[in-house]
Amino acid sequence: RVTRVPVCVPQVLERCVAAAGYSVGEFAALVFAGAMDFTEALQAVKVRAEAMQRAAEAVPSGMLSVLGRRETNYQLACLEAREHCKSLGIKDPVCTISNYLFPDSRVIAGHIQALQFLQENARKFYFTRTKMLPVSGAFHTRLMEPAVEPLAEALSSMEIQKPLLCVYSNVDGKKYMHPKHIEKLLVKQVVSPVLWEQTMHSVYERKQGTEFPDTYEVGPGNQLGAILRKCNLKAWKQYKHVDALEDEEVAET
Repeated sequence: RVTRVPVCVPQVLERCVAAAGYSVGEFAALVFAGAMDFTEALQAVKVRAEAMQRAAEAVPSGMLSVLGRRETNYQLACLEAREHCKSLGIKDPVCTISNYLFPDSRVIAGHIQALQFLQENARKFYFTRTKMLPVSGAFHTRLMEPAVEPLAEALSSMEIQKPLLCVYSNVDGKKYMHPKHIEKLLVKQVVSPVLWEQTMHSVYERKQGTEFPDTYEVGPGNQLGAILRKCNLKAWKQYKHVDALEDEEVAET
């Protein structure tokens, strides 16, 4: 089933303060902001997904969701996990933070052996909870480097415009500036951690006493709303979820 994407009336764009998308969701945010054509963006997403899947199949790797405490040292944990992999004969192992979700919550990605080491030594690293994610590879790490060139080629053939409103990048948590900037950072995002926590701070930064805008999470699930609640409780109080599938079903009846 294909979800219809509603055509945004100008008033919606004029009233919208900012847009952001988590990982591949950045393409949806850029389409909404008028920076990309929907069909072209969909083709780029297809190229991206296929290239990342091929990269994932090349190395046994994965992603581990970790909940820590104030004393948790994620960088040290990743370093020790890489050293463990080297002791197993793995050359140039990967184990690094791939997603910054909210305070004391990270996703660590890399070689499977490194992630297993972290789970087995969770108490030592002050992890309160670890969970392997149901994905096939270490996305947003350098293990995805084989996917960079195919995506870069796909984006170079697209006509990208300057966004009609502020769209924030996962790579640095800052606003996209111009078409070449978008092209460059979307490619870099494949091998860079998703700075979602930092992005939330950038989006909702305002002078004390200033009201927070309404926030809409569009699509299935409300995971980003749950993350927003952890990052900024006051902003979350203006949060609403819009399920695209539900809207389509209503339109069809």
